Amino acid sequence: MPAAALMIQGTGSDVGKTTIVAGLARAFAARGLSVRPFKPQNMSNNAAVTADGGEIGRAQALQARAARVAPSVDMNPVLLKPQAAHLAQIVVLGRVAGAASAQEYDLMKPALLPRVRESFERLAAEADLVLVEGAGSAAEVNLRAHDIANMGFALPARVPVVLLGDIDRGGVIAQLVGTHALLAAEERALVKGYIVNKFRGDLGLFADALDILRERIGVRCFGVVPWFDRARDLPQEDSMTLRTPRGAEPHAAIRIVVPLVPHIANFDDFDPLRAEKSVAVELVAPGQPLPLCDLILLPGSKATLADLAALRREGWDIDIKAHVRRGGAVLGICAGYQMLGTRISDPHGVEGAPGKGEGLGLLAIETEITREKILAEAQGHAVAGGAPVQGYEMHMGRSFGPDSERPMLLLGGRPDGATAQDGRIAGCHLHGLFSSDPFRRAFLKKLGAAPDADLMAEERVETALDALARHLETHLDLDALLKVAHAR
Repeated sequence: MPAAALMIQGTGSDVGKTTIVAGLARAFAARGLSVRPFKPQNMSNNAAVTADGGEIGRAQALQARAARVAPSVDMNPVLLKPQAAHLAQIVVLGRVAGAASAQEYDLMKPALLPRVRESFERLAAEADLVLVEGAGSAAEVNLRAHDIANMGFALPARVPVVLLGDIDRGGVIAQLVGTHALLAAEERALVKGYIVNKFRGDLGLFADALDILRERIGVRCFGVVPWFDRARDLPQEDSMTLRTPRGAEPHAAIRIVVPLVPHIANFDDFDPLRAEKSVAVELVAPGQPLPLCDLILLPGSKATLADLAALRREGWDIDIKAHVRRGGAVLGICAGYQMLGTRISDPHGVEGAPGKGEGLGLLAIETEITREKILAEAQGHAVAGGAPVQGYEMHMGRSFGPDSERPMLLLGGRPDGATAQDGRIAGCHLHGLFSSDPFRRAFLKKLGAAPDADLMAEERVETALDALARHLETHLDLDALLKVAHAR
């Protein structure tokens, strides 16, 4: 008998697929089921490291956490990481398999589908239920020929599908009806119903819409999910969410500025800072100068040289150096750390065309981008003050120079990062740095903030997942969804 499985396919990007799958994973795990998340193909520069040194989309790591299991490379067998020159790094089963343009990757997909299905079957063999997340829109019929992310996976695997629409962006009836109409007959046969997500207001006003949807697409509604405000406490995968400010604290003691470079990666690094009541974190989009602040935080990037060039085009390099002259602090994480140095070289064209460029010159280090990718969970402590840290490394560059003799961190006894002589400018490769509560509090105190003693970054995610599961238990027919999953 095949394992129970259910696939959530969206009417578009950012309709809430990741959050719904995470909530379902926690809800069904709370019922005692062994649950595994699965996404055949993901496109994101936000990634997580697995215990065996592979990488998967951060969304699937969150969903694994929701299911209370360790993340594995089978949960996201194909990961596309956009980089410079219209290329994407192709990660297959957690390992870099090269880089390709969209057309080149399209030709690769038929050969990848068997590996995707093998990953799914391995997960199904160890679980009671596999929850599958689609990618983008189920109705991208122009990409259907070689699709492995939506119906191209669901059909050969015979996984029932539930469509997810986002009423908050408007036009949810058109989203669902249009998506259903564009599917082939055999694909529509897999669609067992739909969910309306992100509802605000009086549900009674939506009754007529449900009648229209029943008449137009002939499948049931599994529920209308009201807006879940605590989704902001969960790591986000889509960089679209960065364009929506999270309401900076009007009485914040310090201001932190993050320039949004084009290929920003692992931007959940600064989520714990955004949760601090005494901290205002401002994400600055292209076209805007960097404002006066206490700290400029340079984030990770999937295309270090290209994003360094973009930073200069915006004039942000001038803003950063003016900030330093005023006595401000700067912290770089991973690629942001590498940008602080004097020179970056990519002789093999790992992140785009081969080349080299001058860094910001704020740290006496140089970086060479190498073919070997470091993927590892890490823990240790800060050199200044000794606060414990833990997180993960995910980079292809090696940095060295005089300032690296003053490392920012010691990870497993080895040095990482660098610090300027006056201590105001520093950087490291460790992602997840600010989720380490003692380090975050010590860091913010040094900047002049009063950190929230009650804020526990990891506990905050856990309580949000529990609240999300209760939210879905209340507003979705989970018994009916489970029955559909078992009927594949």
